[in-house]
Amino acid sequence: MLDTVAAPRMAQGSPAVPASELRAVMAHYPTGVVVVTAMADGAPVGFVVGSFTSISLDPPLVGFFADQSSTTYPKVERAGAFCANVLSSDHSHLCRQFSSKSGDRFAGTTWRPAPSGSPILDEAVAWVDCDLHDTVVVGDHTLSVGRVRSLSLETHAAPLIFHRGAYVTGLHQSDEAR
Repeated sequence: MLDTVAAPRMAQGSPAVPASELRAVMAHYPTGVVVVTAMADGAPVGFVVGSFTSISLDPPLVGFFADQSSTTYPKVERAGAFCANVLSSDHSHLCRQFSSKSGDRFAGTTWRPAPSGSPILDEAVAWVDCDLHDTVVVGDHTLSVGRVRSLSLETHAAPLIFHRGAYVTGLHQSDEAR
């Protein structure tokens, strides 16, 4: 199930871009924030992801990228299933809590099991429950592809957005997007 990309695919003569420059430029691209959860050895685990995306409608696939240095991700991978919980603009505290390197990330948080058993955070705007379909190591991250088994929109609240190093609390749709 694990594919490894052995070497970066760079055009011959392409200079490496400094990580700080890539981070500075990419900060101008807004990202949604989800908490990916799973059950590992009978206990809930979870971490924050800013790279969650839809991959395919047929079959229904979604994905996210996890940092290779994550200590939580291997537990999610071993579980073989996960739930992506979409946070609302009022949930920056949950983002900080699930980004913490120490302590009980689920402290003070209520949840219920998804069909896979993975935690659905009661405060989530929406959730997507998945079986782990595939993983691919790409650079310093692992792309995890999930096959959707169940999902739900819980509320129409605005999602939590991370942009230019800060949480964005206001979301306005243009008429052109409708």
